[in-house]
Amino acid sequence: MSGYFSSYVVVLALFAIGLLIVAGALLVNRGLRPNRPTPEKLLTYECGVDPVGDGWAQSQIRYYVFTYLYVVFAVDAVFLFPWATIFAAPGFGATTLAEMFVFLGFIALGILYAWRKRVLTWT
Repeated sequence: MSGYFSSYVVVLALFAIGLLIVAGALLVNRGLRPNRPTPEKLLTYECGVDPVGDGWAQSQIRYYVFTYLYVVFAVDAVFLFPWATIFAAPGFGATTLAEMFVFLGFIALGILYAWRKRVLTWT
């Protein structure tokens, strides 16, 4: 087999060998491990504390909203660092400044919307 795809045969063979090694190790591990299930081992683990009640617990949506806002600000910070390096490059100053103000405007509108809907109040 000569041509463009001949070099990929080696990659495919190495991938198959690696897959066989991992699958073999998992099968050997499954065969050698002890298996003695007891009622204590089958209980749900809760940080070393015995579980109380059933497994259904509801969380308030406000925790997820604050997590989402954290992710938004983290992404904002990720975009600000490369912008700061490009801003200093010649010829990109006004364009990148306008783009960043548009981006920060969208972020500000989202925060204003959340504030007006009283999502950010912690009571």
